[in-house]
Amino acid sequence: MVNRQELQGHWNEVKGRLKEHWGQLTEDDLQQARGSAEQLVGVVQQKTGATQNEIEKFLDSVLNRNFTDQASETVQQYSEAAQAAAADAAAYARQNYQRLASQSGEYGAKLADTVRTRPGESLAIAFGLGIAAGAILFFGNKK
Repeated sequence: MVNRQELQGHWNEVKGRLKEHWGQLTEDDLQQARGSAEQLVGVVQQKTGATQNEIEKFLDSVLNRNFTDQASETVQQYSEAAQAAAADAAAYARQNYQRLASQSGEYGAKLADTVRTRPGESLAIAFGLGIAAGAILFFGNKK
């Protein structure tokens, strides 16, 4: 059975659906029961001859459909927000990739130019780095 809070929260929709389903209900009939599920069931029973169970099932379906619609709408909003965030992240990644690729190309060109213009110094630096790396590996494995 629906509760008073649910009924009041969706009163206009419930009213519209009731009048749509049971055409003989008037605005005045429904205003008699405003906010009270028990009174609403009684009024609808009196005017339409429908059973209490039938009316309660109808009200539950109206309110559950409303909840489902709200949940679906919320999921849709979050989905759209996630898609927008993913698109922003992809654009950011592309932009930074291009920047880094450009910079690494520039550094590679500078390194090649330095080796070409100063081959002796470059060879000495490479030899020193090789000795240092070998020492680190050799002494690091002893522990």
